[in-house]
Amino acid sequence: MPRKEIVVEKKYDVIVCGGGTSGVAAAIAAARGGASTLLIERVGSLGGQLCFSGPPGFAFAHLFNPLGEQDAAGIIEEIHSRMLKEGHALPHLKPEHRAEAGYTFSYVDPDWFSLTIFEMMEEEGVELLLHSLVVDVVQDGSKVTGVVVENTNGTMIINGEVIIDCTGEGDIAVRAGAPYEYVDKETVQPHTISFTMDGVNWDELMDWVHSNPDQIVWFEHTLPHWSDERKEEAHQKALEFYKTCDDPAMFGEMMGFTEFHKKGLETGEWHEFSGVGFFLTPREDGHIQAHMQHSSQVPFVLTDNAWDLSRGEIECRRQNAMAIKFFRKYIPGFEHAYLTRMCPEMRLREGRRIMGDYRLTRDDVAAGQEFDDVIGKSHFKAGAHHTVDKNTIAQVEKVCPQDGGSYDIPYRCLVPLDVENMLVAGKHVSTDRDAYLRYLHQTMVTGQAAGAAAALCVKKGISPRKLEEDVSELQKILKEQGAIIDGTH
Repeated sequence: MPRKEIVVEKKYDVIVCGGGTSGVAAAIAAARGGASTLLIERVGSLGGQLCFSGPPGFAFAHLFNPLGEQDAAGIIEEIHSRMLKEGHALPHLKPEHRAEAGYTFSYVDPDWFSLTIFEMMEEEGVELLLHSLVVDVVQDGSKVTGVVVENTNGTMIINGEVIIDCTGEGDIAVRAGAPYEYVDKETVQPHTISFTMDGVNWDELMDWVHSNPDQIVWFEHTLPHWSDERKEEAHQKALEFYKTCDDPAMFGEMMGFTEFHKKGLETGEWHEFSGVGFFLTPREDGHIQAHMQHSSQVPFVLTDNAWDLSRGEIECRRQNAMAIKFFRKYIPGFEHAYLTRMCPEMRLREGRRIMGDYRLTRDDVAAGQEFDDVIGKSHFKAGAHHTVDKNTIAQVEKVCPQDGGSYDIPYRCLVPLDVENMLVAGKHVSTDRDAYLRYLHQTMVTGQAAGAAAALCVKKGISPRKLEEDVSELQKILKEQGAIIDGTH
């Protein structure tokens, strides 16, 4: 049978490639801007890492800076408020011992998150093309005019006025000729497959925590500008919290179990690539589950190499099987716990960064830099790279915005060099390695901005690069959509 000919499908104002956290925010914002919007996703689910491959609900963990000011809102806050009202999210929890750490727990039920996203797509009139992979672009010189899609129909071309790459790895921008930066195999951050366990005896676990508070550790009180005295004060507050808190949901996460970890390493029942711990995932009617995000970590896997990715999937599952057995044997309350969810693919922590008209840097983060073309904010520290014990990754000193405030994300980071009619959003926007905007709340902030910008460009008949000359109308639209672009330190 002869190969089916390429079919040219209809044209859209905005085409969003990828239905993860950045993609869904981009599609919603573009549709709200009056653009006919198509969202193309390679699997049948929406929400990406938040509900499919990574830490469920974790996008809602960094919405407030260390001064207590909310610096990420817009669509992400809208979704959280909607889910909280329906009983599928935790409120913005701010344990006293983590005050001024810029870390809150506002987790959501991952499956209800996906359902909520589908509802919002329908409400906003976003057209979906699922089970479809964007494999290339159509170009007229440097101008991108459409995308090439492969699915069960065969090969098709779909034309668009503005294309937004929300693939997470910058696959489409690279195919369009945009330059990028990436690290080597010895340096790349490890990737992981998350899983969730239910059937935990929380009373038994909390009794153990109350008696062994020193066995629980946390990582957010390592802010570089904190004095040793201030860190010790925070440590004492944490110990008191662990001794007295009876509600595990208030913890947000439980990490450490240091003596059990040591025992597992000695007996070979725990692998050497990560520590022991989990996050608390809210379910129906206040029920919670233990979600393991870091129980498997595989180094030396580049995300632009399918052979590497395949090896990583295999190794992560080997580590997860070991972790499940370990938790049941050693961790109090887990004796009769059981697996309820294994994410179907790795959470990819580090991939390409598409170089744009501005490259956000470590120094920008440290200075709490402000930009005239700000489209969102963040406070997450630079240099917060994951490492594994067996890896050769050098530890990088972390830096936080001065005075515990936030820094601006400029629009120019979303406009790729050497390409026209394209925007990027998500973890592959233009930054240096230390300022990498890979956390899920950051991807939703850049996604919303890219979607709103794309719709505005279509309305005005200009390119995303031309829009750089005056972003005031874009900023006005984003503020009307609830985004935070000013008003913080």
